[in-house]
Amino acid sequence: MDPVFLGELLSGLMFLGVIGMLMLGFPVAFTLAGTSILFALAGASLGVFDFSNMSALAGRYTGYMTNEVLVAVPLFIFMGVMLERSQIAEQLLSTMGKLFGNMRGGLGISVIIVGALLAASTGIVGATVVTMGLISLPSMMRAGYDPKLACGTICASGTLGQIIPPSTVLIFMGDMIAGMNSQAQMQLGNFAPKAVSVGDLFAGAFLPGLLLVVIYICYILFKAVVDPESCPATPVPEEERKDLPREVVVALLPPLLLIVAVLGSILGGVATPTEAASVGAVGAMVLSALRGRLTFDVLKQTVRSTARITSMIFVILFGASVFSVVFRQMGGDDLVHEFLSNIPGGATGAMIAVMVTMFILGFILDTFEIIFIVLPITAPTLLLLGVDPVWLGVMIGVNLQTSFLTPPFGFALFYLRGVAPNNVSTGMIYRGAIPFVILQVMAIALLFTFPQIVTWLPNLLY
Repeated sequence: MDPVFLGELLSGLMFLGVIGMLMLGFPVAFTLAGTSILFALAGASLGVFDFSNMSALAGRYTGYMTNEVLVAVPLFIFMGVMLERSQIAEQLLSTMGKLFGNMRGGLGISVIIVGALLAASTGIVGATVVTMGLISLPSMMRAGYDPKLACGTICASGTLGQIIPPSTVLIFMGDMIAGMNSQAQMQLGNFAPKAVSVGDLFAGAFLPGLLLVVIYICYILFKAVVDPESCPATPVPEEERKDLPREVVVALLPPLLLIVAVLGSILGGVATPTEAASVGAVGAMVLSALRGRLTFDVLKQTVRSTARITSMIFVILFGASVFSVVFRQMGGDDLVHEFLSNIPGGATGAMIAVMVTMFILGFILDTFEIIFIVLPITAPTLLLLGVDPVWLGVMIGVNLQTSFLTPPFGFALFYLRGVAPNNVSTGMIYRGAIPFVILQVMAIALLFTFPQIVTWLPNLLY
């Protein structure tokens, strides 16, 4: 048998094997590394893989640990966890609920705005959905909201952390796409390519994130008109409204200033993501101290949670590196390149194929698993076909966000199910998410048709 064909066959089977093992529930990082080593042994016995290639892993791991950009990940996670522990979300929701309380759908709009602010603070989908579920769902149920609309609003606003900067997913994608784009441009004969940075991806995701927030709010307003019983007003007593301006300043202004300082410094080119993340981490501690929440116990819990989340992400990355080395050395890159290059429609057809694949994988794999496994084997070909790197990263982020919302497997739905009361059924959560999935698909279609929504701001700033 032709060694090239045999290597490509083994690499394709390895990809399917990893997906199958993950579906059985085995730990992600060890499944990626273990399955890859088994196929490497098979490849070595058949003469299509050389174990000396594994020596590249040491350099990769050292590179990850010394990569200054990736230092931003634990810092942003620390910032998000600290803000969560300081109960800023509860105060924000209470204040925004009073601000919009006299209008139908006002509480739903408040949930979306608070979800967007939390997304810009934490960058972690699971944490945002759980926090919003614990805080918002009881309030919306007491106000007489349709449980389906309440659940859909919470899940949709919670997943904004996937795309609104400083998303940890965007940090990893930006770092990975930067290297892949440089290699692709070299292959195309461009030896002085324009560098792609995490800041570019943050800038590219900014307008799509705002677009999703506006679309969600418009849907709530639409429901308030056609089905006012589903989202009634929650009038605020006159005596409470007297103190509302002061509450808005106290609750909204400090976290807003922190978000503006962090994102503004990155988008304005004043600071790198890592520098801005360190400012955000210190700023979150200052906000917690001002609210009287910064105790030794809170700091200890925050540090432990940050270490746990960061370790989980990097262990997956290490396991994915083993997969990547074996997959590439056995000819998997050539297999993917041939497949995507021969799809009708050129770059557009290849992009659609990759988006559909990632969307389906989003039902069974976490975001980090997908970008660590699928992005390295598909992005190089897409970049060679002329796909804009910033647009590619943002489209993947919005696509996976949609996958997280889609019944019956969406991760955000399971996060909410875990904290929702028993009188809210799983069926209600699923039915509530469907309209927002349709809105997400509309947003993806807009970004696909008008890529300038993504590329305009990065081109303007950089």
